[in-house]
Amino acid sequence: MTTSQLLRYEPAVPAPALLTQSALTEIVLPQPVLGTGPALTSALASRRSVRDFTAQALTQQQLGELLWAADGVNRAAGGGRTAPSPHGVQEIDIYAALPDGVYRYEPGTHSLKLKRAVDARNLTGYQDFVGRAPLDLVYVVNYGRLLEMPAQQRDIFSAATAGAIAQNVYLYCASAGLGAVVRGWLNRRNLAEAIGLNEDEVPILAQTVGVPANP
Repeated sequence: MTTSQLLRYEPAVPAPALLTQSALTEIVLPQPVLGTGPALTSALASRRSVRDFTAQALTQQQLGELLWAADGVNRAAGGGRTAPSPHGVQEIDIYAALPDGVYRYEPGTHSLKLKRAVDARNLTGYQDFVGRAPLDLVYVVNYGRLLEMPAQQRDIFSAATAGAIAQNVYLYCASAGLGAVVRGWLNRRNLAEAIGLNEDEVPILAQTVGVPANP
């Protein structure tokens, strides 16, 4: 699938309104607490997709551990990540759509940097729950980092990286009592415009996270 195909016309949804309250320009996240929680096999046994969430916000600790599990730095020497990436180019950026703005996750500093002060959760998909859940993650391919890779490999490898990140999120949620669902049905063009992405940055997946309404 080419970039132009990813950005093909899809049904329109209302544009997000700029928020009137001040959003934090940076959120420094708590470091993950390692060595706690159930075993990996227990998390795998509990992994499932959830589409019904409460409005309860994630704690800062949960948000920090979730994003570290998704694609955080787990090897200080060399900056290795929890998710694989072809040739280590780290072509997937994670954007967190929160009620007070859209933030880009910065693995090196383990922080969130404000991209736009808009509530864009409703643009991350067409399902009703996406605008009500406390957090929607958006996985964005930066094709500018893939220029040295053969063109026919770029979509395949970036999709594999996004899938690994999404599974990391699923497993963290299963271990922490949270719910998640990964989604590919989104208006990529509208979402890219709302976030303020460049033409070589394309959203390919979204993942909703929250407290399950029916645990």
